[in-house]
Amino acid sequence: MKDSDSLTTALLLHAYTLGIFPMAESRDDPDIFWVDPRRRGIFPLDGFHVSRSLARTLRRMDYQVSVNRDFAGVVDACADRPETWINAEIAQLYLELHELGHAHSLEISAGGQLIGGVYGVTIGAAFFGESMFSRRRDGSKIALVWLVDRLRQAGFTLFDTQFITPHLASLGAIEISRAEYQARLHEALARRADFTAPPPPDNAQSVLQRITQTS
Repeated sequence: MKDSDSLTTALLLHAYTLGIFPMAESRDDPDIFWVDPRRRGIFPLDGFHVSRSLARTLRRMDYQVSVNRDFAGVVDACADRPETWINAEIAQLYLELHELGHAHSLEISAGGQLIGGVYGVTIGAAFFGESMFSRRRDGSKIALVWLVDRLRQAGFTLFDTQFITPHLASLGAIEISRAEYQARLHEALARRADFTAPPPPDNAQSVLQRITQTS
């Protein structure tokens, strides 16, 4: 289905409550189509896997973690790749959702530069992960660890990754049927969570103690 002429933030939020999300074929393709996967990727928030090597990287803390400090920078970084589904209209819509308090980012920085990050949409107790990026080894993995910790602390019950990849599966993401996803979505939408409520990021050891199954 392609119809970006009437795509607004209100329609976009409504689409998420139905379990569908928008994509473009490429950065330069003006058309936007709706996606409703038969198999859906999710992160069980109580089953995130952190390898020993990633745990060591996290504990070094040679990076800084921030929340909603550079949402536009994270979106731009996610779109800055040879193949992307983020065209100009989609990027603008998520910037508007961020201004409305329905889209959030978590940034990983070092030396004043973004080295990793992730952004997504929140409705009720559902977090719809949109995209992530990495400019340094494990940059996106570090971001996901801190994100999962925040979602757990904030009361979220669903972390939707849309699709599953080997990268996400290695961290504990699983694939479920459309019917099961709809049931989990319905339950999450009936709950309340606040992405901004948890205190500022603390130290990596505390995060690891809260969320991990170290393997």
